[in-house]
Amino acid sequence: MAGPDDASGDLPVIGSLVVPAGALGWRFSRSSGPGGQGVNTADSRVELFVTPLELPGLSEHQRQRLAARLGDRLVDGVLTVAASEHRQQLRNRQAARERLAAVLRAALAPPPPARRRTKPTKGSQERRIEAKKQRGRLKRQRRSWD
Repeated sequence: MAGPDDASGDLPVIGSLVVPAGALGWRFSRSSGPGGQGVNTADSRVELFVTPLELPGLSEHQRQRLAARLGDRLVDGVLTVAASEHRQQLRNRQAARERLAAVLRAALAPPPPARRRTKPTKGSQERRIEAKKQRGRLKRQRRSWD
């Protein structure tokens, strides 16, 4: 059975949504940047891709929310996440899984409540006016007395 730190297996996103391992696609390539002699031979860069709108267990409302929020990131309906910050492929696989789960979690999150417009308090208005008057007095003092 896959553990929470495993780089394979099902990917839990939120309580009601678990991305099955079969829906995840992996692609490996050489990482850029420093890394010593192994950088030219090790395929440590990881790309993880999934078709989020075809995931099982999504309600129609969740599909619409994913389509709206991930629209810019989807290429032919596929969401791709890359990780290359670690030198080991396994750690990059774990980072890519965490990043994909975070992207899906953020896209499925309900929108924040609408901001209520409020008036400044009487005290804050008075403090603001007093600060402006103090600044004016200071500038008046600085004037030359020609």
